[in-house]
Amino acid sequence: MLTDMTVKDFLKELASNSPAPGGGSVSALAGGLSTALVSMVARLTAGNGEGPRQDGDVETILEKAAQLMADLERDVDDDTAAFNCVMDAYRLPKQTDQEKEKRSQAIQDALKGAALHPLKVARECLHVLRLCRWAVAHGNPNALSDAGVASLLAQSGIRGAVYNVEINLSGIRDAEFKERMTAEKEEILTEALKLQEEIKELLHTRLS
Repeated sequence: MLTDMTVKDFLKELASNSPAPGGGSVSALAGGLSTALVSMVARLTAGNGEGPRQDGDVETILEKAAQLMADLERDVDDDTAAFNCVMDAYRLPKQTDQEKEKRSQAIQDALKGAALHPLKVARECLHVLRLCRWAVAHGNPNALSDAGVASLLAQSGIRGAVYNVEINLSGIRDAEFKERMTAEKEEILTEALKLQEEIKELLHTRLS
C-alpha cells in the first residue's frame, strides 16, 4: 500500500523509473492533504466564537472531510491499480486474430477504468474545494494561510485528475462514453474555477 509508506519512501518510489505511482496517485494525495488541512482548520475554529460559525457547522465539516480523506487515501493506491490494468492489457498475446480481438477489448475496458477513476478523484476533490471555501470564509483567522494552502491542493487534485481523464479518453473508441465523460469533466472544471475565484477574493479580503 502506497499510503502505508513513509513520506521519504513514497517520494523515492515516485522518483523512480516506474511509471506508477504517477500523477494520478499524486492528484489523489493532493486532495487527501487538502482535506487534512481543512480538518485542522475546522478543529482550530470550533468554539472560538468569531463570525457565523457554530460548533454544529464545524462537526458537519469534519464529518465530510473525514469521509473524503478516507476515499482519497484509497484512491492513491486505486489509481496505480487502474494504470497497472492498462499495462496488463497491452501485454496480452496478439498472435492470432482471436487473441488480437481479446486484447483490443481488454485494452478498451482497462482504459475506461483508468478514465473513470481519475474522474471520481476530480469529483471528490471538488467536494474538498467546497469545504476549503468554508475554511477560508469562516475558519479561524489564525489558520487562514492553512485554508489557502488547502484550496491550492484541492485545485491541483482536480486539474491533475482531469489530465489523467483526458489522456485515457484519447485512446477510447466508444464515442458515447467519451462524450459523457467529457461533459462531466467540463462541469467539474467550471464549478472548480468559480470556487477558485471566490476563494481568491475571500482570501484577499480576510488577509487584508
